[in-house]
Formats: sequence, structure tokens, C-alpha cells
Amino acid sequence: MAAVANGGDTAFLLLCSALVLFMTLPGLGLFYGGLVRSKNMLSVLMHCFALAAAMSLIWFACGYSLVFTTGTPWLGDFSRAWLGNMDKVRSGLTIPENVFALYQMTFAVITPALIVGAFPERVRFGWMMLFSALWMFVVYIPVAHWIWGGGWMAQRGVMDFAGGIVVHTTAGISALVLAILIGKRKGFPQHMIQPHSPALTMVGAGMLWVGWFGFNGGSALAATDVAGSALLATHLAASSAALVWGLLEWIKIRKATSVGLVTGAIAGLATITPCAGYVSPAAAVLIGTAGTLICFGAVLAMKQKWKIDDSLDVFAVHGVGGMTGSLLLAFFASPLLGGRGLAAGLDIGDQFGAQVLGVAVTALWSAIATFVLAKLAALAIPMRVDAEAEHDGLDVTSHGERAYEFD
Repeated sequence: MAAVANGGDTAFLLLCSALVLFMTLPGLGLFYGGLVRSKNMLSVLMHCFALAAAMSLIWFACGYSLVFTTGTPWLGDFSRAWLGNMDKVRSGLTIPENVFALYQMTFAVITPALIVGAFPERVRFGWMMLFSALWMFVVYIPVAHWIWGGGWMAQRGVMDFAGGIVVHTTAGISALVLAILIGKRKGFPQHMIQPHSPALTMVGAGMLWVGWFGFNGGSALAATDVAGSALLATHLAASSAALVWGLLEWIKIRKATSVGLVTGAIAGLATITPCAGYVSPAAAVLIGTAGTLICFGAVLAMKQKWKIDDSLDVFAVHGVGGMTGSLLLAFFASPLLGGRGLAAGLDIGDQFGAQVLGVAVTALWSAIATFVLAKLAALAIPMRVDAEAEHDGLDVTSHGERAYEFD
């Protein structure tokens, strides 16, 4: 008898697909856009919107096939190219394969969009699009296959529930490399550049928080108790992280800022992502707290000590948070600490070793590939806009429009 998809699980994944796309359009665009100057708001929205379209087409053409077919331990094959030859029900799941492909597409959309926060206000639109397309093929697709497609990392027991390694480590490390290559904005760090609309940033962060329910909850790939655990963990980690960040700000400057509160929430969300479906609610609170403490220190180090203009803290929040959560997974996923269990045959020490391997190799591959791809793309289109365009803002100079019209 032919397999029949479960209607409830299918509806759940369709909803989660919409939620994850909602994170990019409009959540991430508003979150990032509010943090830049008003003359660059539209350019940030353009980056997120254009990347959503371009990455979707790459995923349709061959991205899904190269990630989620057997192929080799390093890369899949082209048997599902153009989203053809799809099974009515994805093997091992209870949902149609086209719904599974749609859901995974939204992850491919948001990951390069996260990197946009490393270089707003100073990068050429054409270079960004070319680099991102190359990056999808060379970084995201292989790493996703290594872990989620049954590749060599999965065979070694590396665990990543919803993207601490596949999404946040790749994007965070790549953001760090690009921030260094492209260079600082004029005036940084002597004159810290202030967000033009913290209100829009809070609205965008709220959309991200809600959308993260689809990001983490949907990664259970069925409407089960695992999805429920992931949703609880996601919400509790974000809640604890936001409040702890506010407390740290109050200790440091005697004020809790709106930007700080939402940055803390995003740090907690990034940190819980790799382990959301594996850990207990109590562990989620501890993981969110740990994520905030470590990411808060990373933000200060990047801006004040190392003077690196990762403008919207992609590395310090997403990268550091994702890597932290990926390592903490080895402890809190253990049944000894209330978790759902580690990879088959591994104890805590073995699992920690596997997680270190996964994070280290992914970080190294992302860094090297990003450097090479950025330089290659720059042979066709220069990375950075000229000084005049940077002064006037990218809304007008790159797109001939303004986000706001003032009388």
C-alpha cells in the first residue's frame, strides 16, 4: 500500500514554512533596518527581499537535491534537481516531499540574509548578490548535507536540531570574515553609529521571535511532543536571555535599552536553536542565560577591543550563540540532565567531541570559502561603494529611492 501523508503533520509544516519565511520577510529586514541610519533603511530591506528570491530559485534548481539526496558523504546528487521526481511522502517522515523541500527552502533563504548585518551602509548590491549565490553553493549546501543530509558529520554523530551549525555558525563566521574584508564604516568606532529607529528594530525582533517557533518547532518535522518541547525551549531561552541582557546593561550603564533587550532575545534564540528539541525546559533557561552572557561579552570585544565593524553583531550574536548552543547540546541533551538523548552509541564526552568537530570544521570551511568567494566576486564587481555613495546613503545611490520622504 502506498504511503499516505499525515494531514496534521503536513498542515503543521506548511504553517512553519510560512513562519520561517516571515522571519526574513519582513522580520529580519525590519530588525536590521531599524539599526542602520535612515538613508540606508531601504537598502537593507532590498538585500533581504532580493536574497529571498534568489536563494529560493537556487534551492529549486539544485540546492535541495544536493543537500537531501544520498550522493556521497560530502554532497548529494542531482536526482531531485528542479524539484523533480519527488515522492508523495518523504522517506522516513509523514509529510509530502514537496512540503519538506519547501520548509527547508526557507532555511536556505534566511541564512545568507543573516550575513547582510555584517556590512550594511557600505557594500555594493551587485557584489552582495553574486557573493551570496556563490556562498550558497560552496558553504551552505555542503554543510547542510554533511549534517542534515546524512553526510559525514551526521555519520560521526554531530547533532544540530534546527541550525546552530548549519545556519548560525556558517553565517556568523562568514559575517566576521566579510566585516574584516570590507572594512569599517566611516567614523567607526570613534563615533558610534546610532540606530535610526529602535522601534522598528523591536517590531522586527518580535516577528523573529514568533517566526522562530516555525524555525525550531518545525524542525521536529511533525506535530509531536518533540515539536512541543522545541517550542517551549525556544520561548523560555529567549525570555531568560532578553532579561539577562537587560540586567547586564543596567549593571554597565544603569539603563536597559530596547535594542539591548531584543539583542538578548535573539542571542537566546540563536543559542537554543541547535538543541531546542533535545533539552528540558529548565535546561533551556540555563542555555538562554549562558548564551546572553557569552554573546554580551563577544559584542563588547568586537566593538571595543578588536574594533571590528560587524555592524549588526552577526558574528557576536548569531555565530557565537549558535556555536555555544551546539557545544552545550552535548551536556543538556543527555538523559542524565533531563534531555532526550545523544547520538546512538555516544556518551557525553563522545558527543562533545563530535560537536567540537562539527563546529570547528564548519567554522574553518566557512572562513576560508568566504574569503576566497568574496575576492572572486570582487573581480567582477567591487565590494564596497565609493565614499560619496556611502556618505549619501545606499537608498538613493544604489536604488534611486528613499525609505522616507521628509517635507
